[in-house]
Amino acid sequence: MSGLLIIISGPSGAGKGTVMRDVLNDPADRERRVMSVSVTTRQKRDGEEDGKEYFFRTEHEFLEMVGTNEFLEFASVVGSYYGTPRSYVEGAMAEGKTVFLEIDIKGAMQVKEKCSAVTIFLAPPGMEELKRRLMGRMTETPEQIDDRMKKAAGEMSFIGRYDYLVVNDRVEDAVARINAIISAERLRTARCAEIIKEITAQI
Repeated sequence: MSGLLIIISGPSGAGKGTVMRDVLNDPADRERRVMSVSVTTRQKRDGEEDGKEYFFRTEHEFLEMVGTNEFLEFASVVGSYYGTPRSYVEGAMAEGKTVFLEIDIKGAMQVKEKCSAVTIFLAPPGMEELKRRLMGRMTETPEQIDDRMKKAAGEMSFIGRYDYLVVNDRVEDAVARINAIISAERLRTARCAEIIKEITAQI
């Protein structure tokens, strides 16, 4: 059975990092789940390894990859390029892996145009709760939080373009909902060609 490509998007403060950590470490399916590794032109930080946190490339190398259509999506962020390498994703899926991409809405729409992907929007239970979570992190000024809230409002308007909505009211419930989506998607007849062939061969 071929693998799945799962895209997770959502506003800052929705809890993507916490939810994804638990989804990736699901004890019943851990070996089949991987987070996609992006290519970046930013400098490697202490402790980072090429191919683990990121694939580190020069700007010239990155732009060559753009020219040869090697990315499912890419963007420039704060002076550095980031991109999702097509070969990594397709290779992992060919091995039957479920590959996760945690990317923004623009990137998600780029990927969806180029390949078959299951898109999930992870949302907070409400805007007040989102603001409470952002304030609770104590990492940003009130002005920065206001900017985050304005950006989140715009992002939430794209929910209808995603296949699924998962509300992160409690982490364990959000993880269970994503696991249910994965189970259902694996049972789509379009992804069960080998099993169907075996069954129909006995008719």
